[in-house]
Amino acid sequence: MTTTAATDAEGSGAHPRFAEALRELGLGDLVGQVRRFPDATRTAAEAAAAIGCELSQICKSLIFAADGVPVLVLMDGASLVDLELVRKELGADKVTRAKVDVVREATGYAIGGVPPFGHRTRTRVLADRSLLEHDVVWAAAGTPYAVFPMAPEDLVAHADGTLVDVRERTA
Repeated sequence: MTTTAATDAEGSGAHPRFAEALRELGLGDLVGQVRRFPDATRTAAEAAAAIGCELSQICKSLIFAADGVPVLVLMDGASLVDLELVRKELGADKVTRAKVDVVREATGYAIGGVPPFGHRTRTRVLADRSLLEHDVVWAAAGTPYAVFPMAPEDLVAHADGTLVDVRERTA
């Protein structure tokens, strides 16, 4: 697979809003590390295959509705979110997957390209501790074709996330 890494959003494949968010956070050098792929990296499996990394090294940015309010959950690509654990963590009555239009309205990005920060609106962020099992994780850069690498501790900090255990446990 071919990738490009340039110093501008257009050349790197990063969504312009996300590239601007990186610069505003003092992370402009990351724009040049964005990797764009000719095929979609919309799912964690697609992204891991394109990058050549473990599935758990992908950071999924998932939007849920907690009592109707959008909340972002950052989860490793090999795991599923346990909605009951999210509900308990938030003290909510009901947590569901957010509808497509809610995701776009809250984040400014389409499902499959939602980055962990740089969203249109500020939402509460829960980050599963499983992300910390790696030195580097890969997350969407605002489009279904682009990803960027970051140390998970830094990613969680820039997302203003709270570390939690919301991963679904398998029996």
